[in-house]
Amino acid sequence: MRLLILITVFVASAFGADEPAKPFSRAEAAAIIANARKIVTPNGVERLEKVRIGGIEQWVSIRGADRRNPILLYIHGGPGYVSIPMSWWFTRGCEEYFTVVQWDQRAAGKTHLLTDPARIAPTLTRERMISDTEEMATWIRREFGKTKIFVLGHSWGSFLGLQIARRHPAWLHAYIGVAQLIDGPESERRGWRFAIDAARRAGNAQAIRELEAIAPYAARGHIVPIKDLYVQRKWVAFYGGVMANRHDNSADSALARLSPDYNDEEISRIWEGNSFATPRLLPELLGLDLTNIRKLAVPLILFEGRHDRNVNAEVAADWFNKVEAPEKNFVWFEHSGHMPMTEEPGKFFLSLVRIARPIAEKAGDTAP
Repeated sequence: MRLLILITVFVASAFGADEPAKPFSRAEAAAIIANARKIVTPNGVERLEKVRIGGIEQWVSIRGADRRNPILLYIHGGPGYVSIPMSWWFTRGCEEYFTVVQWDQRAAGKTHLLTDPARIAPTLTRERMISDTEEMATWIRREFGKTKIFVLGHSWGSFLGLQIARRHPAWLHAYIGVAQLIDGPESERRGWRFAIDAARRAGNAQAIRELEAIAPYAARGHIVPIKDLYVQRKWVAFYGGVMANRHDNSADSALARLSPDYNDEEISRIWEGNSFATPRLLPELLGLDLTNIRKLAVPLILFEGRHDRNVNAEVAADWFNKVEAPEKNFVWFEHSGHMPMTEEPGKFFLSLVRIARPIAEKAGDTAP
């Protein structure tokens, strides 16, 4: 016992236990995270670099324990709601079974800071964003010598991912939709109804007043004005429709502040691209009804948060039940809203390993 006490005292002294504790800086905290998640396996890959996509430089992250594993191309939401700076929280386990590729899209995150917004603004169209995604998928397949990859699209990214699945099925092992956007107008109407019903139950006069002021919301044949969209989103989030049992999604977005992939300047400007791209891309997108997509030539996997009213999960489930695909799998995340990768990261990881990876294993696209 005396020996144990002496060792404990020595260790404590060695780490300066007799000195006053100093607060951590963001850089120090990020360095700890970077060291803990560092890829040190002999055949691993850990890259953060600029790649020319769509005629401009775009930031790409590539991380995996074994480059022989299947590629998982993660397409973030928003538009402009980047995933790289939050991924230290939710992709580390996935990196042992997949090579995880993420990129800050045009007008998003670090990429947004590389190019004059006046130059980018005219290019912010759905077709240009689809083309960027096609180029990204082509580049990563060539870079790693892969015939097929997995494409995972979250929210806005699920629109882009679904287009890749439709247009280039030969490129994919499977398409994985998370918070799948499929009928924008219906999703918006259900979100408004959810929020005002919750506000009336709570007797929230401010919420009722603001929501009633934008009625009829998402009326058929009309694009939702961005100012009305922001009102609806505020109260959907407040009543737990973005992150379950929370009043907003700060528990997700705040993870970016500790990211080792962004410096202090980039962190301070991280959402500039989101503010820039959303008014230009989202209202028109939410006017689309894609339920006429009734058949896919690739396996389809959907991950849906049971409480997601931001992109309505029940609308996605209805479509899933009707669409034809060579193989289909649907996973409900019972304790999640719009962010199952953050709200239930363990189940998210296990679902990818149990459902998606075996498809690559059958194709011989995994590390031995």
